Amino acid sequence: MAQYTIKELEHLSGIKAHTIRIWEQRYNILCPKRTETNIRYYDDKDLKTLLNVSLLNEKGYKISKIAQMDPEQLVQEVQQICEVPGECSKPINDMMAAMLDLDEDAFDKAISTVTLQLGFAEAMNRLIYPFLHKIGILWQTGNITPAHEHFVSNLIRQKLIVAIDGQVTRRQPGTPSYLLYLPEGELHELGLLYMNYIVRLHNLPVIYMGQNLPFCDLELTYEHCKPKFICSVLTSMPERDQVQNYIHKLGNRFPDCTIYLYGLLVQQEQLVFPENVIRLKCMREFYQLFS
Repeated sequence: MAQYTIKELEHLSGIKAHTIRIWEQRYNILCPKRTETNIRYYDDKDLKTLLNVSLLNEKGYKISKIAQMDPEQLVQEVQQICEVPGECSKPINDMMAAMLDLDEDAFDKAISTVTLQLGFAEAMNRLIYPFLHKIGILWQTGNITPAHEHFVSNLIRQKLIVAIDGQVTRRQPGTPSYLLYLPEGELHELGLLYMNYIVRLHNLPVIYMGQNLPFCDLELTYEHCKPKFICSVLTSMPERDQVQNYIHKLGNRFPDCTIYLYGLLVQQEQLVFPENVIRLKCMREFYQLFS
């Protein structure tokens, strides 16, 4: 069972740690446990409760009213107010709970419901990427195992592949092409798959090279296909202290290309980008390039 600090609950729920403590003292919303060394911590049940409480509070419910609800009433109230099409806070919370329980059916239901309401592209923007952001927090704080990460990543990857396979593209002659790849050693493919989906959605040609592409093979592919754009996602590779060198290498080697980079490693504030290399702070920025 995972153990969360109050600061981790703050990041995951959006409720300030100070407010959580007040809710505990005045309303017994949560009952933290203590380790053998008397350090306070929270478990998965506390996290699920706080996610529901924060959602109701966000919708205008007073905390004094929420505190009077038993667990079943709390869940029912959340379900009732979140039956509005396009509302994604509840599905994100459902995905969190399904991940912690390794419940594939519940996870799939949350994604499928929003996809039917909004379409796949908006479901990615408003549901799946906010969810993955929260997963990143859990991963950094050690509160999910590799099994949890593989569980959700594979399910989302399946959704992306099915969506891409179902696309019907009508490419016009002479339209610019996009080369999509991950650097050597990089295996986190979800962001790149979504880029693939977006480009194809706009009937533009894609050369999809996928994971773990050595730089020499990137050069060979470029020389053969002469793409106008190169897109990549840097999550774990190259090594953090080599990211700046890699960015300059891309910019210098492919001066006639516009290069879009996304991912955790390129968000470092001190990085310097050549004129032809553009940092994407969020995937919605890439989506908006085509609007």
